[in-house]
Amino acid sequence: MNRRIILSVLCLAGLSAPAWCADPQTPAASEQTTGATAADLEALKQKIAAQQEQIKKLQAAMDEQQKLLEQSLQNMQAEAARTTTKNGTPVVEASTSTQGGPVRLVPALSGGPNSRAYAGQPSGNAQNPCESDDASPTYIRIGNVCVVPIGFMDLTGVWRNVNAGSSIGTNFGSIPLNSNINAKNSEFRFSPQNSRIGFRIDGDWKGTHFIGYNEFDFLGTSGATNLTVTNGAFVPRLRLFWVDVRKGKIEFLGGQSWSMLTPNRSGISALPSDIFYSQVMDVNYMAGLTWTRQPGVRVLVHPSEKVTFGVSFENPDQYMGGANGSSAALLPTALGALATTQLDNGGSISGTSTVLSTPTVMPDIIAKVAFDPSSRFHFEVAGITSQFKVFNNATTGPGINQHYSTTGAGLQVGLNGAITRNFRLITTNFWDDGEGRYLFGQAPDVILRANGALSAVHSAGTVDGFEATMKNTLLFGYYGGIYIGRDIALDANGTSLVGYGYKGSSQNRDIQEITFGFNQTMWKNPRYGALSLIGQYEWADRSLWYWTTAIAGGKGAHDNTIYMDVRYTLPGSMPKF
Repeated sequence: MNRRIILSVLCLAGLSAPAWCADPQTPAASEQTTGATAADLEALKQKIAAQQEQIKKLQAAMDEQQKLLEQSLQNMQAEAARTTTKNGTPVVEASTSTQGGPVRLVPALSGGPNSRAYAGQPSGNAQNPCESDDASPTYIRIGNVCVVPIGFMDLTGVWRNVNAGSSIGTNFGSIPLNSNINAKNSEFRFSPQNSRIGFRIDGDWKGTHFIGYNEFDFLGTSGATNLTVTNGAFVPRLRLFWVDVRKGKIEFLGGQSWSMLTPNRSGISALPSDIFYSQVMDVNYMAGLTWTRQPGVRVLVHPSEKVTFGVSFENPDQYMGGANGSSAALLPTALGALATTQLDNGGSISGTSTVLSTPTVMPDIIAKVAFDPSSRFHFEVAGITSQFKVFNNATTGPGINQHYSTTGAGLQVGLNGAITRNFRLITTNFWDDGEGRYLFGQAPDVILRANGALSAVHSAGTVDGFEATMKNTLLFGYYGGIYIGRDIALDANGTSLVGYGYKGSSQNRDIQEITFGFNQTMWKNPRYGALSLIGQYEWADRSLWYWTTAIAGGKGAHDNTIYMDVRYTLPGSMPKF
């Protein structure tokens, strides 16, 4: 229709030209001749032919323009079909898709997923899709869930004034005695093993928010014997792997997570940022800290935003000591075989590993309540109970062919409060009978009496300290301590002593630690990550229940450790749901 109107206008313009439309002067009859009339008609025909040729060319040009307009419209419709909008945010789908739906790369907007700023179109260098006007880092969208890579790359240097041989983690219970040859030498090592990698997945489905969390480090046990000779072939180790689902006031978590007995900074969240395991570079954290990472399930109730109740059911273990450099309980002579069949000794006796091979009665049950009246204050109380059971399979002696059981229990109280905006005090305290495994395995849960009866060992732990922030610098300092009670029994002969802390033993009585350090953020950018320099000094000491004559001359066991670490942290932030 538009083309016809344009052509009509052109024709009218052409007909109105003076050569066509001016009335010709009519010559007098005497002046008209046959030759003049023929010449005029021929000229008129030529002018009409030329005008028609121009009209044909104009029509051809209009046809070409119409084709280009239609093609452009088709391209715009196709582009619109590839662009969808989720919660007001344009999302550009990639050309490939997975089984779970299209894969989308979306810069995380400062205003969250409801921001209407277009983040799918990069600016700056058009050849680099990692460049964007928005200052926030990118996350990956798969279907209707968001995935954020998490982790950091560490290079840790550690120096000790004794040769503890424990790499970048302190085995508190096996610090070399002053009389030991290892106390005469020092050690220095570089290690990348504290580096971590993983991902977090968030999504909402019909009002239910779910989180999937995965994290690895490289502190796994390696079968290689040439780690310091030709190849540092450190192997990955699973730290965390869990899923959490919350709808309204009810929350459920399942998988491998930090134990719910580990102190929290906020609520009863399983996210590492909400858990207190100190700011130290020591990968075994603090003496006196209650912690482990193990499989389990938990149910949480949120009566309000300030109060959380939780109950967890976690992996149990019948632990007699011996792991992580700790002292093991001595078993009665006739029941020594139970150390490799019914009690976990951490593989410390005859090199036998008892991982996942000992019998267990029921999950460890942990209950916790947390109060968070503000972002500056957190208070929590937790309790734990465990059940232990063995069968006396000795061929001689008292109590043969009988079952024996006992119950362990513990109480943990923690407080985390900001005195000022940038200065925070922290304390966490644990008292228990039969729950020493949660103190980094430094205390046994139980001992055995001559007839096979179980006795729960008393232990306690504490961590107290501060954390302060000054611009780009975090300062921290802590005291940590573990106490392991004496639990002694007579062997079947009526004279020999067994158990823990008996005369003549070299079992640990207490372990103490004082440490302080800093974390300096040298550079950070929300799109490119952060670079940090971390330093820590640590003094650790252990005392024994009994100093034998052989070691009395060099009584004492302590070390001084210095950590220096350079860390690059990946960028990443999850949009608020």
